Formats: sequence, C-alpha cells, structure tokens
Amino acid sequence: MLSVQSLAARPDFDISSVACRSDHTRWSPLEVHGFHRVVLVRRGRFRRRADRTAADLDPSLGYLAVPGEEESFAHPAGGDHCTAITVGPALWRTLAGDAAKHRPSAVYVDPPLDLAHRRLLRAAGAGDVDYAATEELLTLLARAVARTADGPTPCADGPSAVKDRQLVAAAREAIAADHPASGTLLALAELLGASPYRLSRAFPRELGVSVTHYRHRVRLARALDRLEAGESSLGALAADLGYADQAHLTRTARRHLGHTPSALRRLLAPPNSAARPRT
Repeated sequence: MLSVQSLAARPDFDISSVACRSDHTRWSPLEVHGFHRVVLVRRGRFRRRADRTAADLDPSLGYLAVPGEEESFAHPAGGDHCTAITVGPALWRTLAGDAAKHRPSAVYVDPPLDLAHRRLLRAAGAGDVDYAATEELLTLLARAVARTADGPTPCADGPSAVKDRQLVAAAREAIAADHPASGTLLALAELLGASPYRLSRAFPRELGVSVTHYRHRVRLARALDRLEAGESSLGALAADLGYADQAHLTRTARRHLGHTPSALRRLLAPPNSAARPRT
C-alpha cells in the first residue's frame, strides 16, 4: 500500500511524504515519470532498479530520477517512509543547467545533506513555503545536483562579491517597494534575472542573513509601525503584510522579536493610553 501526502507544492516543485507498506521481493511494474525527482529515505529501506542497475536504498542512500527514466521497486524488508521532491524543468535548469549531463543515480546522503533534508521538512511544516521552505529546498537540490552532474553547473559557480552586492541591492529595493514579484523567492529571482539559488546564497555572503530573514525584518518593521499607530485587527495586519494567517504572523514575531503581536501592541502603546481592542 502506498500513501502520498503533499507537504508543500508550488508550480515549480512539490515536496511530498511517501509511505509504503509493501513487503515483497519481486520487482514492481515499470514506472515512468516526466520530471526530475530527488527521493530521500527517512525510515526503512527498499530496492530500486533503473537502467538495469539495482540499488539498495536507506536513510544513507537516496536517488535522483530523470525524466523518461524507467524504474521499478522491490520491498523485501517491509515498509519505508520517504520524502519525494519533484522539480519542474525551469527550476531544475537554474540549478543544473543544460550543458552538464545529469545521470540517474543513487545519492549518498552525507551529514550535511541529511541536515538539509531535516531542515526542509521543518520549514515545509512551518507554513512559509515561498521563502523559508524554498531556500531550504534550493540548498538540498544544489547538494544533490553536485553529486550527480558530469560537468559544471550554475549552482557550482564561485561567488562574486560585486555581483552579490548588486543582486542583493536590487532584491532589497524590490522587497522594500513591496513589488508583486517579491511575494515568492522564485518570482523575485526571475524579476532580477538571477537563479534562485544564486539569490539565496548572495544574501548570507553580503548581509550575514538569509533572504527569508531579511524579508521578515522588513515585514516586521511594517508590523511594528502599524502596532505603534494603534492597529486594532491583527488578522487584517497579517493579511496586509502577506502572512498566511494571524498565527503565522504570531509565530514569526515571537521568533524574531520575542513577543507576540498582542504583547508588542501593549509595549508600544503610548503611556497612560486606554487599553486597545484585542483580536
């Protein structure tokens, strides 16, 4: 029995939790998929056969599947639980390029890749799919690409201080202006003519914080302005700032400021002011 639960989905990618409860030694019928997929095992183990080559997969060994590849599976050890990441062609190209060959392959999951996997699942569960989860996804995919490419790739290019500075400056301007494209990391990168991975890596090198962290800083400053001015509806505030809901705003404020929006409203209220409505 196979069950699939989507954890985070956007037009360019899908992150799903896949649980298999099969227990058989025979190979399954051939399957063919149309996208690049990176599959990492969380628990259990199973076998995969592609291009007449079989691999035994467990938490230390995942795999990359390429479009059009024929594959089949066997589960002689019982069930398993995996994370399956499907990547659209445009996003894959920004990381892997066109020139390099990307062989279908088992992928050794070293400790950094294991950590990237766990951080991705944490970010996907936190609700900020368009920035935090996307950044973690790009980090994980870059590591997988590096392990399976037979040539240079865009995500392996060395950093450039000048280009980083220009890219970060342009991104900051778009975020400050609340440009519609700044709503997601992928759209912001497209607006700036940069790869999402390059944009994601440029911010820590230039400012010491991630682009996700920087965007939160700008939005939280707007939230503080509104709270200081006496904003009465936290639900409306969250919606206006682009948070998924009031709970998302509350989690973000507590993480970055150590206080909930309700507490911040009280802290910023004028001295001796009457109690304000709470929502």
